[in-house]
Amino acid sequence: MTTLAPTPTQNNSTTYAQLDAWIDAHFDEQVKFLQALIQVPTDTPPGNNTPHALRAYELLSQFGFNAEKHEVPEAEVKAAGLESITNLIVRRVYGTAANKGKTILLNAHGDVVPPGEGWTHDPYGGEIENGKIYGRAAAVSKCDFSTYAFAVRALEAVAKPASGSVELLFTYDEEFGGEVGPAWLLNKKLIHPDLMIAAGFSYQVITAHNGCLQMEVTVHGKMAHAAIPDTGVDAMQAAVKILNALYAQNTLYKQITSKVEGINHPYLNVGLIEGGTNTNVIPGRVSFKLDRRMIPEENPTEVEATLRQIIHETVAGMAGVTVDVKRILLARAMQPLAGNKPLVDAIQKHGSTVFGETIPALGTPLYTDVRLFCEAGIPGVIYGAGPRTVLESNAKRADEHLVLEDLRRATKVIARSLSDLLT
Repeated sequence: MTTLAPTPTQNNSTTYAQLDAWIDAHFDEQVKFLQALIQVPTDTPPGNNTPHALRAYELLSQFGFNAEKHEVPEAEVKAAGLESITNLIVRRVYGTAANKGKTILLNAHGDVVPPGEGWTHDPYGGEIENGKIYGRAAAVSKCDFSTYAFAVRALEAVAKPASGSVELLFTYDEEFGGEVGPAWLLNKKLIHPDLMIAAGFSYQVITAHNGCLQMEVTVHGKMAHAAIPDTGVDAMQAAVKILNALYAQNTLYKQITSKVEGINHPYLNVGLIEGGTNTNVIPGRVSFKLDRRMIPEENPTEVEATLRQIIHETVAGMAGVTVDVKRILLARAMQPLAGNKPLVDAIQKHGSTVFGETIPALGTPLYTDVRLFCEAGIPGVIYGAGPRTVLESNAKRADEHLVLEDLRRATKVIARSLSDLLT
């Protein structure tokens, strides 16, 4: 009697089922891993994030992942506006020199904005209620420390790849532009994968995103007693005039549309303003910080030059007023590279199976560290356990949370995709 060998499709189906089963069997452990990460604050600012890296290092070591600790020199960290940064790299090599294969990097960031007010759950508790885990960075993006680490554990336990390698990269400055995280590591040639995936949304594969320009505008006038206002120069009035001009520009941005699905038009936000010394004093100084989101089609140099021109021309005729404009951040838009097709195809295929719905490939108005890899010629996409939308997860708001079933399913998608990509 002749026994037919299983077809590649049958072998793959068996592997996928075994990967899923391993993740299900270890899911309670995965959730506890995520809880432990949420319980170490990484508010950025101030950005004292090395303690979290050391805790993550300890947790990774418990299941045999030896992470490299790359501490960024204090002077460089301070120059980036942060306090401490230690980046972690876990290298899992399956091939030999003769059978090297592809290197796939998985990057999640641990830094987050401060929790703010209005929480009904402990922002650092990792509390679980009604199938959701609550805490700052539960959805963006400590969840993907967990997604990626447990996907790799499942891969090694089940698929046992014989070629290629996976690198887990955990960084801590995405909120500040990635300059002492991925950019620093790329410049030091500590990483240079063939393909990469970064923390994102379990219901979408993101292939493009907006750019971001942040600037600080400081308006100088002359302080004076409010009883004799003519002896001073009101910096607040000048600042208001500039703000009105910027918001008028913001209205015009709606007429500019992007051709990238998921991205609409440019926009501008003023998120922080301060100035003056007291109620009865004409303010001699007012400063504000603006955030200008740029669609992929825009030229960042031209965008910045135009904003500077608008600001300076608006107060050009105001006697005694001077303005300083300082760039805080320039994050270029993510432009999709043709080489990202294997990533998109694998994630869409398995996402559709695991989630039971079509997983679209599109752009997002957010900005991320993936642009840094694409600028270095490394094809990448954004995909992880994060929310269907930022709004429904409360990311960057009170009671940020993640649906645990999304964490489970996204981990399966990543494990299955790695199995395909490495074989």
